[in-house]
Amino acid sequence: MSVVALNTRPARPGRTDRAVPPRPRTAPTLTITLDLGAGPLTPGLVRLVDLLDELAATGEGLVRPDEHRAARAVLDLRRPATRPVEVSPPSPAVDPGRVRILTGTRRVRHGAAEVVLTRIEYDLLLFLAENPRRVFTRLQLLANVWGYEHAVARTVDVHVRRLRAKFGPDTPLVTTVYGVGYRLADDAPIEVDRDA
Repeated sequence: MSVVALNTRPARPGRTDRAVPPRPRTAPTLTITLDLGAGPLTPGLVRLVDLLDELAATGEGLVRPDEHRAARAVLDLRRPATRPVEVSPPSPAVDPGRVRILTGTRRVRHGAAEVVLTRIEYDLLLFLAENPRRVFTRLQLLANVWGYEHAVARTVDVHVRRLRAKFGPDTPLVTTVYGVGYRLADDAPIEVDRDA
């Protein structure tokens, strides 16, 4: 394939086979020469010819009808009858009740929806998910999640209540161990994804 940019100049007198219909020009023209005789069509060449077809159909480009028909005929003979359909790998089914913690982006997904959590809510959920089946007192949670112990222990209760409200009653995440503290629910549909 070759591409040539030409300055605006009229066709030479006496060359009627090369003359194009007169058209007022304000900028250089672009001539594209395609070698259609050898080898299979590349996807880029197919896209280029389709674009030229579109330009010719809309009148934006000046394409000589006889050359366009000849090029189109050669391309139609060489193009496969049907374009191959790209098959994408099947995406894993999204469980609507499943909770995914994406540690790389600090996001949490519940099924296909994203759940917006505060920094403390996120850290609390991640801490419990990383330590399943362990019971933590309120003071242990304050030390490990908040980073200090000099706060009202009921602060933990407020954040647990907010977490439960954001995920709804159908998604058990945090279990209360009466008289002790909290732990991740045994049947919590939660997954920590460190790659996302």
